Amino acid sequence: MITLGVGDHGASKKPGEVIKTYALGSCVAVVLLDPKTRTVGMAHIALPDSSIQPDRAKERPAYFADTGLPVLFKAMEKQGAAKNGHGMIVKLAGGAKVMDHNEVFNIGKRNVLAIKKILWQYKLGPVAEDVAGSISRTVSLEVDTGRVTISSAGRGSWYL
Repeated sequence: MITLGVGDHGASKKPGEVIKTYALGSCVAVVLLDPKTRTVGMAHIALPDSSIQPDRAKERPAYFADTGLPVLFKAMEKQGAAKNGHGMIVKLAGGAKVMDHNEVFNIGKRNVLAIKKILWQYKLGPVAEDVAGSISRTVSLEVDTGRVTISSAGRGSWYL
């Protein structure tokens, strides 16, 4: 299993492997699947724009949407996937309002919008998403099937 923390990313095409990230609040899991090579990848993105912390972006590029998506595409390419996400299936989860009930910062919403804007530059868009709301989500991605499972305390689990 590849376990991702905040700002981590991973890619695999190893049979039986699972990529998993825990407790997404306002963070967003970007899931990529290359159907031709059966390569999968995920990034746990915390903030929309790296310009606020360029040093952190260098050490942990997937912490930010603008640096995280390119580094995830590169990790997928190293596994044999298409360049720049060409032909990939994209799914998103997270982007909740967990600690911002007065919507002062809107980090979750800003993360989702920044990610979509970047995806559109690559001519990609999510085919499925489970975003917003006020729940914490754990996301698992299976290499063998490409299945994305989301779970949340008190709500059980479901597929995306």
